Amino acid sequence: MNLVIDAGNSFVKTAVFQNNRLLEKQIFRKEDFLKNFSNLQKKFPEIKKSILSSVSSIDAELENIVHESYSLLRLDDKIRLPFKNQYATPETLGKDRIALVAAAVNTYPGKNVLIIDAGTCITYDLKTKEEVYLGGAISPGMEMRFQSLHKFTANLPLVKPKPEAKLIGDSTESSILSGIINGIKMELKGTIETYNTKFEDLTIIFTGGDSQILSIPLKNSIFANSNFLLEGLNFILEFNKTQ
Repeated sequence: MNLVIDAGNSFVKTAVFQNNRLLEKQIFRKEDFLKNFSNLQKKFPEIKKSILSSVSSIDAELENIVHESYSLLRLDDKIRLPFKNQYATPETLGKDRIALVAAAVNTYPGKNVLIIDAGTCITYDLKTKEEVYLGGAISPGMEMRFQSLHKFTANLPLVKPKPEAKLIGDSTESSILSGIINGIKMELKGTIETYNTKFEDLTIIFTGGDSQILSIPLKNSIFANSNFLLEGLNFILEFNKTQ
């Protein structure tokens, strides 16, 4: 049984897997880690191994507690991966991007896959049918674009995102919505079309908190479940068990 830990800036996600089956998932604030970790130990005494992914610093004390309880694998640029990584600067590659590519390898082996994660940033990651990770792109996320227009201008309001926007805005609010929502959708469509010309039978995976708002109808597009990243981390842990 595996314990997967994904530590963000403010929140921690934990997931317990039996082989590839998710048994339980929890999300809580980082300061509540010790209490929740203790409860997990009591509920799942069969846990033997764990993996930790942290996009920010996590207290050394917390990491030591996990390490003292279980065999701990820390996700970093030295870890063995279930794909060939051709990123020129692997030490700078986001851990969330690594986990999503691993999930794509596990779920769609032998296929060309473009993973689009629409969150704080919009990331594009390409893995080939030969299980080679080539890299991708990073652009500002939806909320970041709304915030930047509001913060870096004197008179533009902070507009609440909506899934649909007019092509031609007839007010300041609708013009901002048109520029950001339609702009991102055009970015997505143009990027996908370009990738499709280079990689045959390309599968498109949408994930992230804004994926539903920014969805566009496309051939071979799939909405990943909300556990896709956690499944990728578990797959990396399982892969390292056999090495």
